[in-house]
Amino acid sequence: MAKRIDVQGLTAYYGSHKAIEGITLHVEPRSVTAFIGPSGCGKSTFLRTLNRMHEVTPGGRVEGKVLLDNEDLYGPGVDPVSVRRTVGMVFQRPNPFPTMSIYDNVAAGLKLNGTRLRKSQLDDVVEKNLRGANLWNEVKDRLDKPGSGLSGGQQQRLCIARATAVEPEVLLMDEPCSALDPISTLAVEDLIDQMKAQYTIVIVTHNMQQAARVSDRTAFFNLAAIGEPGRLIEVDSTEKIFSNPSVPATEDYISGRFG
Repeated sequence: MAKRIDVQGLTAYYGSHKAIEGITLHVEPRSVTAFIGPSGCGKSTFLRTLNRMHEVTPGGRVEGKVLLDNEDLYGPGVDPVSVRRTVGMVFQRPNPFPTMSIYDNVAAGLKLNGTRLRKSQLDDVVEKNLRGANLWNEVKDRLDKPGSGLSGGQQQRLCIARATAVEPEVLLMDEPCSALDPISTLAVEDLIDQMKAQYTIVIVTHNMQQAARVSDRTAFFNLAAIGEPGRLIEVDSTEKIFSNPSVPATEDYISGRFG
């Protein structure tokens, strides 16, 4: 089941540096929310706080709350590894495990989690998630070949299949198309549109057209000056953000006046 995300007064640090400050945001289940804003405003940092990847960075720490269906992901006793199973992540550049086959890449998360399945069950999981990533027909005859031998767009869809194989409830995507050609980008965007029926999806993108195409809601981030923390400026339906934003800075960014 896809889950609702409620962020309350979140501030994130790198050591003593405050990267983002005072963010409150609600993300509805089975929807796509896009984060937009100029480089350096904290979009990717904020994304990584949603599955506790931020604290993996040396000096990374968070104040505030991230609630997943009312459970605080930063609450006492909450296992970060368990959080990352529930809130999966797809990174900017495709990162299939280079020494693993296509099959083993999809199955990797299950094995790392200690999930015990018969070979026939594992076969079904691999096929189901490769089909879900619209990749099965392209790779079904070479599942034993290295995942690194696929094209960039295929590798990114393989990474999506790997992320969904562990059955997360939320899927985070950090500029998943920035390294892809236009045809591969369209394939991933189509996949995002299909997956929102099952997952809560949050995507960071620098591509305004992509945000307009794939998202239901858009959040605009900005910072007052270099060295200042990033802040959430405005969040609303994507249609409103792109047609009639409430904050002048949002319109300035979308129209290309800065950023």
